[in-house]
Amino acid sequence: MFRIDRTLIRNFDWLIFFTVIAISVIGILTIFSATRQPMESTQSPFYIKQFIWLLLGVLGLIVFVSFDYIWLSRISVPMYIAGLIFLLIVLISGKTGMGAQRWIGIGPMSFQPSEFFKLIFIIMISRHFSSIQGSIGIMSLLRIFFVFVFLPFMLLVKQPDLGTGLVIIIIFITLSLTMGLQKKALILTVIIGSVSMPFLGNLMWERLEDYQKSRLIAFVEPGVDPSGIGYHIKQSKVAIGSGEFSGKGFLKGTQGPFRFLPEKHTDFIFAVFAEEWGFIGSLFLLSLYFLLIMRGLDTARKAKDDFGKILALGITFMFSIYFFVNIGMTLGIMPVVGIPLPFFSYGGTALLSNYISLGVLINIRTRRFALFY
Repeated sequence: MFRIDRTLIRNFDWLIFFTVIAISVIGILTIFSATRQPMESTQSPFYIKQFIWLLLGVLGLIVFVSFDYIWLSRISVPMYIAGLIFLLIVLISGKTGMGAQRWIGIGPMSFQPSEFFKLIFIIMISRHFSSIQGSIGIMSLLRIFFVFVFLPFMLLVKQPDLGTGLVIIIIFITLSLTMGLQKKALILTVIIGSVSMPFLGNLMWERLEDYQKSRLIAFVEPGVDPSGIGYHIKQSKVAIGSGEFSGKGFLKGTQGPFRFLPEKHTDFIFAVFAEEWGFIGSLFLLSLYFLLIMRGLDTARKAKDDFGKILALGITFMFSIYFFVNIGMTLGIMPVVGIPLPFFSYGGTALLSNYISLGVLINIRTRRFALFY
């Protein structure tokens, strides 16, 4: 199960690995710049913590490349059950921070189960989609939704973690469309969605916290909340715009370190980077993410089986959703839903889970040849 040979090393996807390492290193440098304290000699420890999590992430990647990914399909059910249990533990005795109860404490450390659940969810959905022959019927789609999507979605919204909840919904929808829905199922899905949207929207609105409602209102009309989330979006735009073509230079940005920009090392870290490196630097960073996404799609195309194909697509869709939503948040064209920039934003659990997901993606590409059966 854990056999590693020269063929495995030779087929390892070094391009995607070093692409993501480059994104992470640039992210750590940006975290350092964003959290440095003006007129003080002591530096923030955020970048040191992120570097330690990066090392743990690379270790996790190596572990998940070491065995054939088909084992993930075989243990998907106990993994999914364990993931749900951890989400329930969060609701019962989880740690609260920034208005949400999302963390489980283990001694001096804490981790966010929802970050790992995303990959578990993709593995579970991939297993079931790969077992369906032909196009997906409406009954199969509804069964998969209510058994594997609806419950974790409600648990995530309850924390509240609306961002992650929406991500698993979008992943489910995109994978369903990719696998191919029967014509009747597609038409019925569109009709049901159109009719139920107002009801579901009102139901979800009542369950949102006040700060989540403010985020959505500010997205539609930023001037309504000029001192709250509207201020976040405005300062993000100011930071990005002030970078102009070539940027102010590393450690020369002002919006982050002088605390004009809230959540400068997490949700809005791209704005800090854009201020210092300008359009040219931003274009380079976006190109790295584009390479990651295209490589993920190519991995899905070359996978040796349906499970690997769907799993690679799910992981790639996850990275893509986080990338586009986060960048959209900083530009003010997407609502602020607390979604970090993958491999770049500060966050230990998120970084570790992303590297494990990347390890699975590399695993699929590495074992695309029949020789690994």
